[in-house]
Amino acid sequence: MTDSPINHSGLQYTGVSNIDGPLMFIQGVSGVAYNELVEVTAPNGDLRLGQVLDVTTDAALVQIFGGTNALSKAHTKARFLGHSLEIPCSVEMLGRVFDGLGRPKDGLPPPLSREYRNVNGEPVNPYSREYPRDFIQTGISSIDLMNTLVRGQKLPIFSGNGLPHNRLAAQIARQAKLLNEDVQFAIVFAAMGVKYDVARFFVDSFEQSGVLRNVAMFLSLADDPSVERMMTPRSALTLAEYLAYDCGMHVLVLITDMTNYCEALREIATARGEIPSRKGYPGYLYSDLASLYERAGRLRGGGGSITQMPILTMPSDDISHPVPDLTGYITEGQIVLDREMYQRGIYPPVAGLPSLSRLMKDGIGKDRTRPDHPHVASQLFAAYSKVKDIRSLAAVIGNEELSPIDKLYMKFGEMFESRVIAQGEFEDRTIEQSLQLGWDALRILPRNELLRVSEEELNQYYSALPTGTVSA
Repeated sequence: MTDSPINHSGLQYTGVSNIDGPLMFIQGVSGVAYNELVEVTAPNGDLRLGQVLDVTTDAALVQIFGGTNALSKAHTKARFLGHSLEIPCSVEMLGRVFDGLGRPKDGLPPPLSREYRNVNGEPVNPYSREYPRDFIQTGISSIDLMNTLVRGQKLPIFSGNGLPHNRLAAQIARQAKLLNEDVQFAIVFAAMGVKYDVARFFVDSFEQSGVLRNVAMFLSLADDPSVERMMTPRSALTLAEYLAYDCGMHVLVLITDMTNYCEALREIATARGEIPSRKGYPGYLYSDLASLYERAGRLRGGGGSITQMPILTMPSDDISHPVPDLTGYITEGQIVLDREMYQRGIYPPVAGLPSLSRLMKDGIGKDRTRPDHPHVASQLFAAYSKVKDIRSLAAVIGNEELSPIDKLYMKFGEMFESRVIAQGEFEDRTIEQSLQLGWDALRILPRNELLRVSEEELNQYYSALPTGTVSA
């Protein structure tokens, strides 16, 4: 606390004017700031933390992270701490489990660190950002081949209730690697409003694969106060920034579920009496999401990076819902999971056409994956798009009425889904294996149908024997 006469942070106030849900109104305060941390003492002596949401000349609106149960207007005490929420940051936090506010949740002592960072992060000069270009091999063909992940990218997974997005995210965390570079990956995992069994699944998956010691987990589960969800991704990203920019590590940040985060944001906005926008969400939903997503990337001259893969479940599988809609504007593409494919037993059920990676073109090709990769991916997209049209036609006239070339496209579509997209949950494919499977599928089609690959590539790969074929 400073000695400035206009800064009254550190003073303790007894009694509040009103308590409404997770919000507490305090009259007669001065010198407090937006986002300032508040220590609240309940009548029974329990300590809780809160954060200033709004201030006027003589009043403050505080959201309580631990909920307002057992608080009374007359006997509740509040002390303004003079700073925003900060968490300790150190490499020793890897292998640990914390709550959404960065407090230990694994029964171990708090981490020892001299570094305490504001969870809201520091603004980054856009000029200091380095353009993402390095290919990350996830070992999943539908991503590496068709929707390539690039180091420093933010690539969300759009899913729905009951779809295997958690299994896919865990598989990416287990298998992600940089080609031709011996670097260490750290994983920062944040869960908001998820059930205990979901959190347990990730812990078990990381433990069994041997990566748990390189994982820091921030958990705000379904039975925790909903307002804590708003701080959970910020705490996780603050540690990720420290590991990436101070320690030179390459960090993969997995956040689930962004829809639960937005629901908490809507709940707080409603309690504050704000004018709602689309589907009741606050009008600043876009900028709030951007403040999280834009914390991914790389800095010029720095050795570390933050690659972000937020997971969000689309209500009623509606991709035009405000949460996926706004997310798509901010991030560099999306991986969309398809319910119909999942019902047919295809894992991972990555939809071929709605999914895309906007940075893919800069992370593949010569000296990065393989020279034919861009053309193969383009040809697979074009052929699979035609498969969708032919399937719609076949639903009307029947398969028997299709032309011979249409039947070949139908055969291509079946092989593309069953062999290229579909793979085992613990199957780790190299990019060469994924490209070979793509060429195997394209060989079903006549050579004159493959207009997006060059003659040199056709001579080198199209005429080659399919995988597993033995020459006579």
